[in-house]
Amino acid sequence: MTLKLIHVGLGRWGMDWETTALEAIRDRVETVAVVEAFEPTLEKAKATLKLSDDQCFATLDDALKSVESDAVLITAPMDAHVPLAIKAMRAGRHVLVEKPLAGSVEEAKEAVQVAEETGKVLQVSQNYRFYPAARKAAELVHNEALGDLGTINIDFRQWGNEAEEGTNPHYRFVHPLIFDMAIHHFDLLRLILRQEPVRIYVQQSDPHWSKYVEEAAATMVITFADGTVVSYRGSWVSSDLRTYWTGDWRMECEQGLIYWTGRQGGPHGTDGDKVTIRTRDGKVKDVALDEMPIWGRSAGVLAFIEAIETGIEPENSARRNLGSIALMEAAAKSMASGQVEDVEVVS
Repeated sequence: MTLKLIHVGLGRWGMDWETTALEAIRDRVETVAVVEAFEPTLEKAKATLKLSDDQCFATLDDALKSVESDAVLITAPMDAHVPLAIKAMRAGRHVLVEKPLAGSVEEAKEAVQVAEETGKVLQVSQNYRFYPAARKAAELVHNEALGDLGTINIDFRQWGNEAEEGTNPHYRFVHPLIFDMAIHHFDLLRLILRQEPVRIYVQQSDPHWSKYVEEAAATMVITFADGTVVSYRGSWVSSDLRTYWTGDWRMECEQGLIYWTGRQGGPHGTDGDKVTIRTRDGKVKDVALDEMPIWGRSAGVLAFIEAIETGIEPENSARRNLGSIALMEAAAKSMASGQVEDVEVVS
């Protein structure tokens, strides 16, 4: 099928969806309408995407009534995700929504319930799952390539602190590290371990030069159901060498180490994806990765289309994504309380 899509939220990231993620699969996706409440942004999108007046709307209600469509893509701010998704599903459309689906499990469950009631696909764009290094790392752990898994250490470092204080919208995001970035790493942990987290402790670690209103850096200890302990250090304001967007993962196993990284970003596609194993005798080997001609968000859209066509629940459906939201919510609670917090059981 060629998916007829209404796209809601055409800010910087929403436009990147159009010009990058959707552009790579235009034989499968047609943007039949866009929705943007801020008129200057809507006008810019109209010109860039060469849309007609009858394809541009200020509200989702108007678009749903006016345009024949199969699904709605939501790249609006997080607070609008669940209300927009529910509106779209009740109008008979499938929904693909940017991460995080919601800021709490309770709110996310509202959308999941409507998806079940309406029989519509509700999928969360956890695009880091759709890169070859992440898939290979999950395969190696599942197959016990180096025996039992012990501990996992993750480092994520970026420098997003250049703009003048107060001038970068990212500085004002709600939980810019935990909600906007660590949610990716939380979801990857669940993909690789195939189990759920049970406890988390988080301490904010912003340096004095951070221009962020809320946390830009934090250190976390996460415990999973089988006892696997994860050490996570993340920062938007690091002066160290930048990692790729998945971060640097060091997974200690009984018979050696699995190191991996991925999602180099920009125009590089999957070029930076890498998985290396080092056995206990010191031998180091790069692991061959499966080719992915379509990756990231584009691959996620293809999975969304497949779910619509087959009726089979996608791996990152909103229901299956609840565990990632639960870990994200518990992380925010721990940082605020200064205590170890239990992760809500959602399955």
